[in-house]
Amino acid sequence: MDTHTEKSELTLAAIVDTALDMVATQGLESLSLGEVAKRLGISKSGVFSRVGSREALHEAVLNEFDRRFSADVFEPAMAQARGLPRLNALVMNWITRTCNVTGCIYVAGAFEYDDVDTPMRERLQHNVLRWRGVLRRAIIQALDAGHLRPDTDPEQLAFEIYSLMVGLMHDARFLRDPKAPDRVRNAYERLTSTYRSFNYHA
Repeated sequence: MDTHTEKSELTLAAIVDTALDMVATQGLESLSLGEVAKRLGISKSGVFSRVGSREALHEAVLNEFDRRFSADVFEPAMAQARGLPRLNALVMNWITRTCNVTGCIYVAGAFEYDDVDTPMRERLQHNVLRWRGVLRRAIIQALDAGHLRPDTDPEQLAFEIYSLMVGLMHDARFLRDPKAPDRVRNAYERLTSTYRSFNYHA
């Protein structure tokens, strides 16, 4: 790789990192090429030459968030046995990541774009539904493994888990309650205890 290409890729990575930091604290609508350039100490044209439009910057940020989310939450959980061990890992990893990286774009973005119809809303909705699908599949696998009661409704349990994470975002970020992660872990354990099969022993 020549020096020019290497510098260009490093700058692109810095642009996306800076944009992700902005989104985590100020939301997706805070993103602008000018503000990113100002934070990095480079020209606006320098940002434009590497990412293009503001919409392209949004896309790059969401792609990178998806990659990191998968690496931190989904991929480690796949090393766990199918059933409750995997579902538990997905949720615990999600809680840890949400608290360590100042929130979750999926949850925060849902409120930021809840009453508008834009391509960004459609992209976020697609990601949220895809992630809910991952949770639902893990729940179905737990059902098939006999870890959950036969009358468990996967859609309902996925909704309840997601609702816990919305509560975590509210209390951890808005109320700044340091006990929020422990509260949601306890709530998840209580929730799943009502669904667990009597024959399942972790």
